[in-house]
Amino acid sequence: MKIWKTALCAGLVGAATLAQAADAPQAVTVYSSRIEALLKPTLDEYTKQTGVKINLLTDRGGSLAERLAAEGASSPADVLITVDMGNLHNAAERGLLQKVDSPTLNANVPDNFRDPGNRWWGLSQRERTIFYAADRVKPEQLSTYEDLADPKWKGKLCLRTSKQTYTQSLVAMMIAKHGVDKAEQITKGWVNNLAGDVFTNDASLLKAIAAGQCDVGIANTYYYGRILAKEPDFNQKVKLFWANQGKDEGGTHVNLSGGGVTAHAKNPEGARKLLEWLSSDKVQTAYTHGTYESPINKQAEADPIVKAWGTFVPSPLNAADIGSRQPEAIKLLDRVGYR
Repeated sequence: MKIWKTALCAGLVGAATLAQAADAPQAVTVYSSRIEALLKPTLDEYTKQTGVKINLLTDRGGSLAERLAAEGASSPADVLITVDMGNLHNAAERGLLQKVDSPTLNANVPDNFRDPGNRWWGLSQRERTIFYAADRVKPEQLSTYEDLADPKWKGKLCLRTSKQTYTQSLVAMMIAKHGVDKAEQITKGWVNNLAGDVFTNDASLLKAIAAGQCDVGIANTYYYGRILAKEPDFNQKVKLFWANQGKDEGGTHVNLSGGGVTAHAKNPEGARKLLEWLSSDKVQTAYTHGTYESPINKQAEADPIVKAWGTFVPSPLNAADIGSRQPEAIKLLDRVGYR
């Protein structure tokens, strides 16, 4: 009798476990090129709120795209989150992302920061603008990216390496805006004005301006935010200038981090819901605070450090159009000797 009771209890426990498993929401697997420490707390909060387990794999953007392509239909990934509009565009064009109909995502993400084919959406903005030495340059001397090609800046300009996607996307924006010939003329002018070697990262570039190695440079704003978080007085040495704000100047170039549902997602509905949640105003506030990016959702509150930089007019060019010009941009950079 005791054996039967034990077996019966075991059976009831097993049935309860199966029932709980059946009721548990299906997990979502995320492939991400974002720094894990910046993304995981947000995903953990999603699990806390919804009960959905998130399996997170982090790697470089190019490596993740190759992994998705190699895995094909056997890939466990449901969501790809990566940085740079070129990476997002290329993933979509390679068939690694699927079309998703989501009125929520389309409402939360501005038209120019999402794929016209509904394959990916921006999740945070990464402005790339002009920075200058506060003691050597007056803001009225500055205007546009194009003006930095003028010989008056010869020996005074710091730039990041052409091997980095942020440089490639900026030049791709110039091609989309001006055409190849004029964009090449502008980029060649930048190269002629270089103060020395190009930089491997924007933090070093900003520090070089402060140290007097150059007077002006182009960098992503979130690197500036990271420095200011540790050195609040750094803005007395190096200041931010929103590029191309005059009439008909085209607005400041904005890059993105973003995401989409993978082509072979095992849980496409769960993937869509996660992206919708990430694009919501309250989550956007948390998602961008401490990263010093700008929220993609205009109803969200920017980090106080970011908010202090004031408002600006972004370029209206579509991110997908810019991303599609990256191969041309890479060839152009090589032609003008931009290392």
